[in-house]
Amino acid sequence: MGSGNAIRGSRVGAGPMGEAERGEAAPRVRVSFWCANMHETRPSFASDAAIPELWDCPRCGLPAGQDENAPPAPPKNEPYKTHLAYVKERRSDKDGKAILQEALERLRNNKSPW
Repeated sequence: MGSGNAIRGSRVGAGPMGEAERGEAAPRVRVSFWCANMHETRPSFASDAAIPELWDCPRCGLPAGQDENAPPAPPKNEPYKTHLAYVKERRSDKDGKAILQEALERLRNNKSPW
């Protein structure tokens, strides 16, 4: 007894897939991009499309440019900043000492705002 599958023996997309069914392919152009690790990537673009200045390297993820002799520099990764580092950017040491003295005086006088 059959399984009831009407399309048994075929698969999605089976059959001839040529230009007759898809239409004519657009004219293409291949462009070389190089990253800082000197990996070459050659994506293809439609001949009338705008070519981007930068392309992500599929091997290392760095930005790649069209000039082999001067590839774009890798982006700078800034280290993780602690809360204290952000506070020190906003306050000077003099301000910090004044705030600390004020908090210590409140604690000594038992006039804590908390």
